[in-house]
Amino acid sequence: MALKSIQPTRRRLADQVYDQIIDAIIQQDIGPDDRLIQEKLAMELQISRTPVREALMRLEQEGVLEVSNRGSFKLYQMSDAEVRELYQSRAAIEGQSARILASKNDPHQLEILKKTIKFEENIETDTATARTYFEANRNIHRKFVELAENRYLLEMFDMIWGKANSFSIFATIENVDLRKSLGDHMALVDVISTGDKTETLEVFTQHIQEGFDLQLEGLHQSQ
Repeated sequence: MALKSIQPTRRRLADQVYDQIIDAIIQQDIGPDDRLIQEKLAMELQISRTPVREALMRLEQEGVLEVSNRGSFKLYQMSDAEVRELYQSRAAIEGQSARILASKNDPHQLEILKKTIKFEENIETDTATARTYFEANRNIHRKFVELAENRYLLEMFDMIWGKANSFSIFATIENVDLRKSLGDHMALVDVISTGDKTETLEVFTQHIQEGFDLQLEGLHQSQ
């Protein structure tokens, strides 16, 4: 694990530590077997222990880390039930966003969605990683929510997809087939274009359910 030395700036040191740890998790430099020790992190970052402790406590409160042996921290491992709750929350947020888009049925927005999907799904499969597919999925789904033009739905979306734990879970599908993670996003645009809010919600819910099923398969194979 390689964290960079932090030089004090106007920005709070604890926030910088937090961001570095999140990025290290997403880069998979920090894994389930690693232990984060306050003193060692402070020494590596060349700062005092206080901002490190604050960042670690924040990550624990957000459910990304949990306390391990002798006060150290490790990645929190979600149960099947917790992963289900995460996907249920996604279905509520993204499904409602899709209903809003269907009610507007704006050709310009539909074209934006199609362009976003084509761009994000243009992936070089030979060199792609779990992070590549995670970010493509997040960018596509975020565009649906963004175009719904509801700031609170977007904030909730970012909260769920922004957690490093979301990537840790997603990365387990490397054991299955990363290409399956994309699903059929164009079908989501097609159903929105019908203007049928009920059908749109059902199709979005099914799309997210398929993602959940794939996730569970990956989780079980990684154990």
